[in-house]
Amino acid sequence: MNTQAPSTPRNGARWLTQALEAEGVDTLFGYPGGTIMPFYDALVDSSLRHILVRHEQGAALAANGYARASGRVGVCVATSGPGASNLVTGIADAMLDSVPMVCITGQVPTPLLGTDAFQELDVFGMTLPIVKHSWLVRSVDELPAVVAAAFRIAREGRPGPVLIDMPKNVQLADASHLPAHVPASVPPVPAPCPQQLEQAIAAIASAEKPVVYAGGGVGLGNAVEAFRQFVANSNIPTVLSLRGLGALTANDPNYLGMLGMHGTRAANMAVQESDLLIVVGARFDDRATGKLVEFAPFARVIHIDADAYEISKLRTADIAVPGNIAEALQALQSVRTDCAPWRARCIGNRERFPARYDAPGNSIYAPSLLKRLSELAPADAVIACDVGQHQMWVAQHCRFNHPANHLTSGALGTMGFGLPAAMGAQFACPERTVILVNGDGGFMMNVQELTTIARCKLPVKIILLDNACLGMVRQWQELFHAERYSEIDLSDNPDFAALARVFGIPASRIDDRSQVEQALAELLASDGPALLHVAIDARANVWPLVPPNTANSHMLDANPAHRAQETVNAIPA
Repeated sequence: MNTQAPSTPRNGARWLTQALEAEGVDTLFGYPGGTIMPFYDALVDSSLRHILVRHEQGAALAANGYARASGRVGVCVATSGPGASNLVTGIADAMLDSVPMVCITGQVPTPLLGTDAFQELDVFGMTLPIVKHSWLVRSVDELPAVVAAAFRIAREGRPGPVLIDMPKNVQLADASHLPAHVPASVPPVPAPCPQQLEQAIAAIASAEKPVVYAGGGVGLGNAVEAFRQFVANSNIPTVLSLRGLGALTANDPNYLGMLGMHGTRAANMAVQESDLLIVVGARFDDRATGKLVEFAPFARVIHIDADAYEISKLRTADIAVPGNIAEALQALQSVRTDCAPWRARCIGNRERFPARYDAPGNSIYAPSLLKRLSELAPADAVIACDVGQHQMWVAQHCRFNHPANHLTSGALGTMGFGLPAAMGAQFACPERTVILVNGDGGFMMNVQELTTIARCKLPVKIILLDNACLGMVRQWQELFHAERYSEIDLSDNPDFAALARVFGIPASRIDDRSQVEQALAELLASDGPALLHVAIDARANVWPLVPPNTANSHMLDANPAHRAQETVNAIPA
């Protein structure tokens, strides 16, 4: 490769690489093509580390994982047309989970816009609903303002993705007259209103059955320490959403577990009986609330959120506290509650309904394996997962000491998320242990990124839970579609251990619980990337489960139809 500096004047593409360097970008993920070639030519002379993925969706999801694990802006690049459209799922995932990303796409030259030119696609229009902002750059002179705004908007307030669509002729245009890029300052989230905080303090002090319900906004708002201190000072029972996991440590004395569809009984019971719900950085997602009109039916609501538009969107807040979450929680540090009997009851329920790991037989029980994985892994390990049953088992049985250590596709539920997200996290945190827990369905959706992991010698540890079916779909068909199974059979899966070895990644397979301890120890001790293929029972379900459009107080621990049949069979003739 020719790495000598070209003699031609600085063009738009070269100015853009220098602007990315000024923004503190060190790593970006992408795939080259016709209309983005000037940018790739400019990369040769930059300090930027470009990671060549094997599919553009992998680029968007890797940038997504990079941003989630590090808190920095993730950057991905693709060419026009199919390259840009392949980014869309990863962009949408970032938008719905509030992940800061800058997505750069090539575009046909401006004179060809609207002519159906080769690989022309209106990515600007296509992504309007799934970005915070987007730009189609029509002149090189627009670049300084566009790039400064892009990184500012991606970072500020509630973070999210932005898109810069760059026609090829703009990349090639003379930019020698443009000033050096200066990053824009990010305005702070406004402070909460003192009067609203006073109302919140009074409501908390008078509550008899308060519960704290926290979500992903705690981590996004850099409010983890303030949140932990508030919970410790107030001694209020606390539940977390899927995206809030890690805001409290798993052994916190006030923590009741995750709430919602696959939450703990203790968490759901506390919320349903509470008289005051202190909502911190959460949005009343349907998977957390169950049937919304029956969610926390006796509770007044204090809603603290950096995004004022989330407050009273789904559940009317009795006390709305928009603004900086950390500052709000610091203002509440002095609040004192008199809810010792209520707290004792909630903690008693936590002890009464623990997770069970005593599954019969010798086959591998996924919750037990994941619990042991969490015990053996370093405390600061990053655990990424895909979407499906294994995702819920990870949430239920792994322990996280910070929200950034749990990478999961929450709002969009993107199958194929796990592998590239883990890859991005490992680039963001090279000194940390990054573990991917995947299912056999989602794994195949971006399996090509094993090549990227092998090429870059990324030490990602992969645990592939293989039940030879689409497990969560199968479970819902069992429970809610009268066991009419349709298109969930994956019994023709490849030998995943052999497949990993073809990609150059060491791999092994286990199918008996007696093998778990040694296999996990060897996986975590391996120097580079490694895959552990784990065969599990296709009939295993995720419990507890709140049926759809049902109040969270109605939790299932087994298939009611099977339980009824077992009862009939137990009656003597």
